[in-house]
Amino acid sequence: MLSWKKCHGPGMARLLGFCWLVLIFWRGSQACPTSCTCSTTRIWCSSPSPGITAFPRLEPNSPDPENITEIYIAKQPRLESITEDDLEGYVGLKNLTVVESGLRMVAYQAFLKNPNLQHINFTKNKLTNLSRKHFRHLFLTELTLVGNPLKCSCDILWIKTFQETKSISETQDLYCTNENNQKIALKDLKMPNCVVPSANLITPNLTVEEGKSITLFCNTSGHPAPDVSWEVGNLVSKHMNETSKASASLKITNISSDDSGKQISCVAENIVGEAQDTVNLTVHFAPTITFLESPTSDHHWCIPFTVKGNPKPTLQWFYQGAILNESKYICTKIHVTNHTEYHGCLQLDNPTHMNNGVYTLMAKNEYGKDEKWVQAHFMGRPGIDDGTDPNYDIDLYGGYDYETTPNDIGETTNKSNPITSTDVSNKDNEDSITVYVVVGIAALVCTGLVIMLIILKFGRHSKFGMKGFVLFHKIPLDG
Repeated sequence: MLSWKKCHGPGMARLLGFCWLVLIFWRGSQACPTSCTCSTTRIWCSSPSPGITAFPRLEPNSPDPENITEIYIAKQPRLESITEDDLEGYVGLKNLTVVESGLRMVAYQAFLKNPNLQHINFTKNKLTNLSRKHFRHLFLTELTLVGNPLKCSCDILWIKTFQETKSISETQDLYCTNENNQKIALKDLKMPNCVVPSANLITPNLTVEEGKSITLFCNTSGHPAPDVSWEVGNLVSKHMNETSKASASLKITNISSDDSGKQISCVAENIVGEAQDTVNLTVHFAPTITFLESPTSDHHWCIPFTVKGNPKPTLQWFYQGAILNESKYICTKIHVTNHTEYHGCLQLDNPTHMNNGVYTLMAKNEYGKDEKWVQAHFMGRPGIDDGTDPNYDIDLYGGYDYETTPNDIGETTNKSNPITSTDVSNKDNEDSITVYVVVGIAALVCTGLVIMLIILKFGRHSKFGMKGFVLFHKIPLDG
């Protein structure tokens, strides 16, 4: 037992942990490319001998490549290209460095699978051209290109624009070589046949009624002539576009209310840069009550609802067909607004059995209206209703303020068999007199019974007493 404890104590645990770390490191080193060192988050290739001829990829038995956030490559003269497939597994990559190497070409879609890439350093390579198409989907904060033999062309003017967005401390001394083999500072480069594109949407009012159609027009300019495209996101309505080198149109038919608030963009792009113009689509439509449920109890009682409509609909509640006048004890609360959708509830403070009944919600705007009703049961009537049947007659008095009104829901005033307050008072007086008579009779009966019992009891004792008195008087006093 003692030897077992010694073998399986803290020292053994530390030894096993160390062996596990060694195993992980050994497996990582086995999967790592030659001339590189690897960890779970980093690949480092800086040994020129034997060096690498292709971009480093981890072996199948390596740790997950999506965990790699940094790749550093230096002094690799035989590494000349980055292809479309080289980086597809490194989806978590943030920093890429290839310096003092032989890099000449980067594929247009090389970084398509690397949305988190923010820092790129290609210092001292052999790049002569680098199109903005490589990086248009990235949010780069750093792109270092010092020491590359760039050729003066429209393709690199976007780099000049990118540099102009940086502070002076972050700018680089970049140069390019023109057709006469003259070295020109990129910040001074002017290319007469290279013009950044522009896009301008010429549209009618983009406020449209549901079910209608609309056509958007976009004019573009730039040199070389830009390609034009439309970005419509997840537009639900049916749409069709026509594009050319100078203008484009987008026709949207049978517009859906679900598209209200969505953005539509016209994009113009050439090798110099990209421009876009964006508009918001507003759709007007009649209200729809998409959700209305029975009341639930939390801090307050709540009849939950969801209403859609644009412009914002007005809400009116009815109780038993009569307009419900809201107060601090019963009121409408909107909790969440999502553009044209409103989530809320009719909030009630401490409702009683007198508030049970049918609640109707009506939503209305200039394009139409919608209404739905729900049966609400808060508690049973004390001493009468056990709470199982919500469909009993309800007195419309006390607590909350209701009124009747003739409207399109129907006339709510009941004029049959009217009951006045005088009738109720007379009935109460008759009941009181009956009670008094019954109580009086009962008191007289009880009193008579008591008197009879007293006579029976004490009358018997009085009889014997008189007999004794008579005998006593038969004896003469003197003798």
